[in-house]
Amino acid sequence: MNFEETKEYLKRYLKARIPFIVIRSLEKNRVLRMLKEISDENNLAFNTYKMSEGIIDLKTNTIISEEKTIMSALDYISDRIRHEENLNFVLNDIADINDSNTVSRYLQNVIEQTETKSGTIIVITNDLIWQNISRLGITVELAYPTEEELETTIRETIKPYKNQIEIDWTDDDYKKAAQYLQGLSEMEVKNIISSLIVNGKILKADLKELKYSKQQLFNEIAGLEAIEVEEDLEVAGLDNLMDWLNEKKTLMDPALKDELHKRGISSPKGILLTGVPGCGKSLCSKAAANILNIPLYRLDLATVQGEYVGQSERQLKQALDTAEYVSPCVLWIDEIEKGLKENASSSVTSKMIGQFLFWLQENKKPVFVIASANDVSQLPPELIRKGRFDEIFFVDLPNEKERKQLLSIYFKKYNRVELGEDLLNELVSITEGFSSADIEATIRSIAYKLIANQEIRLSEDLVKTSLKNVMSLMKTNPEKINAIREWGKERATPASRN
Repeated sequence: MNFEETKEYLKRYLKARIPFIVIRSLEKNRVLRMLKEISDENNLAFNTYKMSEGIIDLKTNTIISEEKTIMSALDYISDRIRHEENLNFVLNDIADINDSNTVSRYLQNVIEQTETKSGTIIVITNDLIWQNISRLGITVELAYPTEEELETTIRETIKPYKNQIEIDWTDDDYKKAAQYLQGLSEMEVKNIISSLIVNGKILKADLKELKYSKQQLFNEIAGLEAIEVEEDLEVAGLDNLMDWLNEKKTLMDPALKDELHKRGISSPKGILLTGVPGCGKSLCSKAAANILNIPLYRLDLATVQGEYVGQSERQLKQALDTAEYVSPCVLWIDEIEKGLKENASSSVTSKMIGQFLFWLQENKKPVFVIASANDVSQLPPELIRKGRFDEIFFVDLPNEKERKQLLSIYFKKYNRVELGEDLLNELVSITEGFSSADIEATIRSIAYKLIANQEIRLSEDLVKTSLKNVMSLMKTNPEKINAIREWGKERATPASRN
């Protein structure tokens, strides 16, 4: 629930004199601000326990007891409740109540005592709570700030400096900033915006920095890895795919979110890339991140899988939740067939398939999924049915135009030379049936040879001989490659334009 929804529920529970309320949140100060508002609006008094200060009056912020240990604080609360009715206590710093122990049992006793005196004890935590305690009351969960709340926070953080620094943001820029930072706590957002303020100006260019600011906060999640993408990344061909991505780039703009919502349309959810191994499916993920101008994260399903009961599903959920937190982003799931095989006998795999499909269907955050697969026959039919992804693209062996571009790109990159038109055309003929990886690996090996042996000079003969000696993918396994190509021609959209 958002701030206002949580606040209304709390008002209702306090009016009903529920003896025990758990507020699940990592943002303790935000919850305390909510309780302060309830106190002001409803003339309710709250006494709050903080380990560093003791027990304080929330309204006046004055210390009413210096009992700083939880046991002594519970002694104080118990004594007060014994003599007074309708008291409200907030436990802000309390641990060790996830199972049966001295603290949790004492708290249980105090809650039961509170019920007889129409009092309420509120615990702010995001940890597990012993069942014997939690069943004595009601739990509410305060979600991270919504985009609207974040926009207000951003504006309020910048407002005091409006006449002191240059601010180049329009209303749309504030909305974009709020969307880029969604999934963060109020304090994290304030810190990020404050880091911009100290620069003495807030420019449109700073919006790009905001897109990547969440990477540093979510880089330890199992199975999820931030991938650096070069801004000057070059892609050879794949014109149909590149045109499709450029069209969808407009729809990922936060400014169009309201328009899409009015029409009942969600943002583009992603694509499934199939095709011949070594033909650029991984590169496509990086190109998509560049075109859409958002961060790229790689989800490794092999890393997500664990050895304990429920661990795989839990870690997959954690990774997918994190992808939502760091959105907008591209989520690249490489070789998805290895983690979600159709014929896998494991019940864990079946649960992971269901979990992923449910998330893919229900996710409303701007997470653009690119799932790549070399062997689509291993994927469950429900994953590749119409509607799961926006489109299924097939990446084939590079055609003549693409091989020419690949040769030019990699000779410039690895050997610092530009080949003449006649030689390029001849090499295009030699590389018939080569994958993109075959071409890149061969040109890179030529560079290794030249660097290792200074006496060797780059020549046409060296280049031609090196390429002619390659045992290309098409030569080593023609049956399998032809089967993959036949599947792609019948069931997917070609990534290249012939």
